[in-house]
Amino acid sequence: MTPAKTAPPRELFVRHARKNGRPIVTLRALDEKDTCVVDVRFGGEGAKGTAPQSYRFADARHASTFVSEAVQALMYLGCEITDRAPA
Repeated sequence: MTPAKTAPPRELFVRHARKNGRPIVTLRALDEKDTCVVDVRFGGEGAKGTAPQSYRFADARHASTFVSEAVQALMYLGCEITDRAPA
């Protein structure tokens, strides 16, 4: 018997936070069918030596709430937020 092929996770959204033109953090939400994962990478996408921290949620709604609250805090701290649509 061969193992079933699993589809790659579907990217839901990506949020980038910058302050004074410098990348601070990238939050990327992935739908894995039965759960949703938010990968958080400090220093932005191209930062060296920063492995993403992953946070697993029961569904996209919970992941979206987590990201929304993080974005609010970053805005309060003076960060500019940009987003990227799913690929």
